[in-house]
Amino acid sequence: MPRPAGRVLTLLELLQSGGTRTAAELAHRLAVEERTVRRYVEQLIDLDVPVESVRGRYGGYRLAPGYRLPPLMLSDDEALAVLLGLVAGRRAGLTAQHTASETASAKIRRVLPKHLAHRLDTLVDALDFTDQPGEPATPDTDTLLTLADAVRHRRPVSLRYTDRGGRLSHRTLHAYGIVAHTGRWYVTGTDPEIGEDRTFRLDRIAEARALPGCFDEPTGPSPAQRVLSGFATAAYRHEVTLRIQGSVDQIRAHLPAGVAVLEEYEPEAEEDRAGERWLRVELRAERLDWLPAVLAALDRPFVIERPDELRYRVLALAERLVASARRTATRSTAVHDVRPCSKPVTRE
Repeated sequence: MPRPAGRVLTLLELLQSGGTRTAAELAHRLAVEERTVRRYVEQLIDLDVPVESVRGRYGGYRLAPGYRLPPLMLSDDEALAVLLGLVAGRRAGLTAQHTASETASAKIRRVLPKHLAHRLDTLVDALDFTDQPGEPATPDTDTLLTLADAVRHRRPVSLRYTDRGGRLSHRTLHAYGIVAHTGRWYVTGTDPEIGEDRTFRLDRIAEARALPGCFDEPTGPSPAQRVLSGFATAAYRHEVTLRIQGSVDQIRAHLPAGVAVLEEYEPEAEEDRAGERWLRVELRAERLDWLPAVLAALDRPFVIERPDELRYRVLALAERLVASARRTATRSTAVHDVRPCSKPVTRE
C-alpha cells in the first residue's frame, strides 16, 4: 500500500493533469476516504501549492491556472555537491540501494545543461579514492524505513534475523538508532526480554515489523557510541589487556573506540614517571599479528597484562627490528668507506 507522502504526490499529479476533480473521484483514485483527501489538500497548500476549492454541483479541487511544478534548477556548485554525494555514498555503502543511487544520478544528469553534465561526468570519471573498500552490504529499503519509524516513535519491532553463523531467530528490539559504519548499516537498542543492549546488521534482517506499544526514550551513550562499544567488547578468540602511558587522544589515534575500551588506571610506583597518566586498554581480536606493530607505532610505555602470546610476538618484532637496524648500519658503513670517483679534469 502506498505511503501517505506517495499519495500526496499522486494527488498533485492528478490535479496537474488539468480540470476540476471531485473529492469522490480523488478518493476513489487514491483508495482513501474523502476526509483524507481534504487532509492531503491541506498538506499541498502548506507546501505553497495553490490548490483551489470549487463549490457547487460540479465542484471539487483544481490547481490555480498557470501553475506548474518548477523545473529542477541547480547551480554548478549544487549539481557537483549532489552528484559527488551520490558517488561517495554509493562507494561507502551509505545508499540503501545501489540501483537507486545510479538512477538518481541519471535523472539529475538528464535535466542539467549539456555542457555542465559533460563537465561533471568528466570529473566523476577522473575521480579516484585512496581506499578500496569491499562490496558494501546495503540494507532493504522497507526494513530501513520501518526501523527509522520505530526509532522516531519509540515503538518495539520484531526482527527475523540471521546471525553470522547462519542461524535464523526472531528478536524483539527497542531500537534506539541506526548507524552506518565502514560500509555497513546497523540498528542498535535493547532486547526487552533480557534487558541487554543488542546491535544487528541491517543486511541480515529478513523482516522488520512494528509492534504495539512504546518505550521510554533511552539515556546514556549515543547510538554510534553503543555500536562502537559493542564492536570493542564482542566475543573473539583473544582477550587483550594492556596498560599504556599516554593521553586518550594518543591512544585513540591507533586504537579507536570500535577496537578498544579505555578506562582509568592507577599506576604502580615503578610505572609512575613524572605523574604521567596511565590508561587500561581492553580489546578482543581474532588474530594478534597486527597488534605488535600498533604498539610500536604508539611510541608510549606500555605493559602487557594478557595474553602471553602477545608478549612473545612483541619481543619477536623487537628482535627483527634490531637485527634489521644492525644490517642497515653495516651496509651504510661499508658504503661510506668507498671514495666516490673523481670527475675527469677538462683542460682547455
